[in-house]
Amino acid sequence: MARKRTAPIGILDDHPNLPEILGVLAQLPHVSDADLPKLAKSWHNTVFLAEARARALSPDSPLVLEVLAAFEAVQALFADDLCGEADYLSVDPEVASVALKAIRDAIAAAYARPILSRSEHGALMAAWRAVYPIDLVEEPDLGERANEVKALLSAMPSLATRCHDPAANELFESIVDMSWVLDEDVRSVARDESWQAAVLTNRRRVWELVRRSAAEGIGRYCPTCRTRNDDDQTTRVLSLCLDAACALLVADAVDDNLVDVLTLPVQSLIPKQRTATDD
Repeated sequence: MARKRTAPIGILDDHPNLPEILGVLAQLPHVSDADLPKLAKSWHNTVFLAEARARALSPDSPLVLEVLAAFEAVQALFADDLCGEADYLSVDPEVASVALKAIRDAIAAAYARPILSRSEHGALMAAWRAVYPIDLVEEPDLGERANEVKALLSAMPSLATRCHDPAANELFESIVDMSWVLDEDVRSVARDESWQAAVLTNRRRVWELVRRSAAEGIGRYCPTCRTRNDDDQTTRVLSLCLDAACALLVADAVDDNLVDVLTLPVQSLIPKQRTATDD
């Protein structure tokens, strides 16, 4: 069978199947525990499916490196489900593992649509579409203080440029200085309480998504000198930023004092909330 030939696609914005890609990726944080058995039940491997998958992940497939990166993100988002040890889990690890195969096939199909036949694309998307027949591009639930979570995540890339940005370096150094006077025992309690709140409010996968986004931001290469900071201080600042972002994520479900404990070191990266007295 003749294979489709397409012009090279350099960036995601130029992808002709962008709406479906965004639809699949946006759904990932919303995949519920109840959805995993449905995905697993709908996925059946066949020779044709395996061949379509190989085609979708071939070196000439559009943006295949982004596909592999998305696979890594999926693995991280569902790491607890695959491990199966936490007492809050309700899905068998083997079921979760099969469900992730359906998810990965859907991601691969969406990206590779330009080079796949209609039947190949349909086969790879079948299990996903059995559970999610339409794409609803919705933001993850970032809680009542979503704007602050977004602001903090948006500020992370600037810290990666501190080697050539005096203002960013000043912010970074202030966070490092603050880190040396923190009570780690109190922070540990606040962190544990925040995680339990994420579990109880069904935001544990969003929690992981937020952490990955923050790590990706501060881990970027400086656009000026093309270096990336991965020293102990960067790790220390990243840890504080991760704690703060996750505390803000569940701020509506934990005591305000616990949120303050985790956000205090990085207040310079979070815009002050407006209150009635400010107007």
